[in-house]
Amino acid sequence: MMCVMRLTISMDDRLADEVRREAMARGVSVSAFIARIVDDALKRPEPAPVKPFRLITVGGEGPRPGVDLDCPRELDSRDEEARYG
Repeated sequence: MMCVMRLTISMDDRLADEVRREAMARGVSVSAFIARIVDDALKRPEPAPVKPFRLITVGGEGPRPGVDLDCPRELDSRDEEARYG
């Protein structure tokens, strides 16, 4: 026998209206709709943590001092200034 627990939740009016409309469109009660959505969310695996990116350089000790690899356009403009003055 399945046990059913009564639960009260709070949500803003816009979200409540959207939940009611979606439940009606699917032909289920608001309670059944919310239970299905929560159940589906809990079954989804947590995304694996993203490993930090590490730039591997070859034949050196990393980027030249003063070079910010997050700003490649700045590096381009430095090269152009050096080349064209």
